Amino acid sequence: MTSLLTQPTLPLPPGRFGLPLIGESVSYLRDPVGFIAKRQQQYGNIFKTHLFGHPTIALIGADAARFLFSNDGQNLEMTNTPNFEILLGVKSIGVQTGTAHQILRRQLFQAFQPRALENYAATMEAITYRYLQKWEQMGTLTWYEELKKYTLDIAYRLFVGVSTEDDESLEKVYEAWSEGLLTIPVRFPGSKFDKAVRARSELLARFDRLIDKRQQHPSSGQDVLSILLVAKDEAGNALSRADIKDNILGMLIAGHETLTSALTSLCQLLAQHPNVLEAVREEQAKLGFPKQLKPDTLKQMTYLEQVLKEVLRLLPPVVRSGSRKVLQSCEFGGYSIPQTWDVYYQIPETHQDSEIYTHPELFDPNRFSPERSEDKQKIFSHIPFGGGIRECLGKEFARLEMKLFAALLVRDYAWELVPEQNLERTVLPFSRPRDGLKVKFSRRI
Repeated sequence: MTSLLTQPTLPLPPGRFGLPLIGESVSYLRDPVGFIAKRQQQYGNIFKTHLFGHPTIALIGADAARFLFSNDGQNLEMTNTPNFEILLGVKSIGVQTGTAHQILRRQLFQAFQPRALENYAATMEAITYRYLQKWEQMGTLTWYEELKKYTLDIAYRLFVGVSTEDDESLEKVYEAWSEGLLTIPVRFPGSKFDKAVRARSELLARFDRLIDKRQQHPSSGQDVLSILLVAKDEAGNALSRADIKDNILGMLIAGHETLTSALTSLCQLLAQHPNVLEAVREEQAKLGFPKQLKPDTLKQMTYLEQVLKEVLRLLPPVVRSGSRKVLQSCEFGGYSIPQTWDVYYQIPETHQDSEIYTHPELFDPNRFSPERSEDKQKIFSHIPFGGGIRECLGKEFARLEMKLFAALLVRDYAWELVPEQNLERTVLPFSRPRDGLKVKFSRRI
């Protein structure tokens, strides 16, 4: 049971703060997975620590996620590192809080409604075919790096109508910007953060030029930028130019990096579980390999849906949520959660709950079958996209891209993992195999 009235006798969660000032930040950054696993084993599903300058409480499990989501925006408020606030921009939905966040979210969601997604599918399909053919010609590749190019190309094409394949400089500018998000926010000439701030200015200048062109020659609304330029809230107010630019930038990181991680994990797990890969192919054959993969067609791929849910359960792209600042003291699980502290929830450990998932360490897509539906036993036991008022805005966009990619991949292509590569996971900033998933790629005979 949780209550917003903290009883004076309630203790703080178990745990330790580590060294003065830096707390346990170094240990966490060195091995985030081991850091959490060790403390969960020692203290349980709620413990205190000190990370990135703040006393912090880590929460694990479906009940903990429910507590955080139900209090988000009321007693808890999203916080961001200085990097994110500067590089994403003050108008970004990731930085906005309260009523401003809710209004902005409704406006931005207009770009991810079902009709918009159906328009995006044809472009996704065309780009996917092109990259599959490219990889076939390469033969051997490091898939993570290639998937980064693929997802970034789709994101730019569908968000602002520009191809990174045609403009390689755009990809380099984006990479310089994104590399600053998790670096030390100290700016001096040549530093990663300085390069990132400069890259942000260049990207925004490019967005300005695109917006000018759209306003002079309005398009038919086939990309996110076109939709946001005409989006209105309930009072008829349009988004400002700053709103649009900051949020397009935020969408690029959300709609590119996390998808790269998820698709890399999908390819790895299918290679390691040929029986699952064959079952996915059998479903495609039963559907007659439909040529146009519209959302209604993709909905019929129920086994593939189970596979994707299991990929996101076992290897979620993001290992921890963004931190929330405690605005009002509260309690959870019999412990006091003090005002001004930070709290966050852990996604991988929540997905490994053996009371919800049978043999959670195994890759078993059938756990999401209608007969088993293990994730339905408790709300927020499957949270790869978060939940509550800050659930991923582009969740259905990501699901569409993953499903379309997987369907086209398994039909005509085969791949095998190159021996003696390091498949251990690097989890910051996004989960991926340490060697980037080296594969031999070919067309199926």
